Amino acid sequence: MSQPPPPVERYETDLFGSGPGNISLRPLPPGEPQRLGPAFAAIDPWARLGYKADALSGYLGTLEKSAPRYAIMAGTEVAGAAGIRLNWLRGPYVQFLGILPDYQKRRLGSTFLAWLAHEAKRHGEQNVWVLASAFNADALRFYEVNGFARTGEIVDLVAPGTAEVLLRRRL
Repeated sequence: MSQPPPPVERYETDLFGSGPGNISLRPLPPGEPQRLGPAFAAIDPWARLGYKADALSGYLGTLEKSAPRYAIMAGTEVAGAAGIRLNWLRGPYVQFLGILPDYQKRRLGSTFLAWLAHEAKRHGEQNVWVLASAFNADALRFYEVNGFARTGEIVDLVAPGTAEVLLRRRL
């Protein structure tokens, strides 16, 4: 995306209960990076890869114009977080996508990826990229269901003895 970071938009969905629920993206509220870092460090893939809570909190709390971070909101609650690297190989790269366990299986990640693909295409981009650990079969399946295809594997990128799978969604 060669323009400024994508605008934050609100999505109305029917994923919560019988009536419309709100899924929205917002800048991470104060204190949320410090709450989310330990929560994500305790679950895979971050736990298996040895990520420390303070490192994840630091990443989520860093402000970078070319790499915005978002809170993924379910109604008024922070359900997860995402980080995007803009202008990466003719499209954005999803640096981080994490949904807290209590909010998984509600299509929040899919809704985020749909929004990102829409915004990237609207800004003239041709791809959306992501890496997923080769051991993380659920994540690989999730990205493939959301239109991504495997394009390569990089060994020892994140941690010795592990491999990351590069996935691409053509727009």
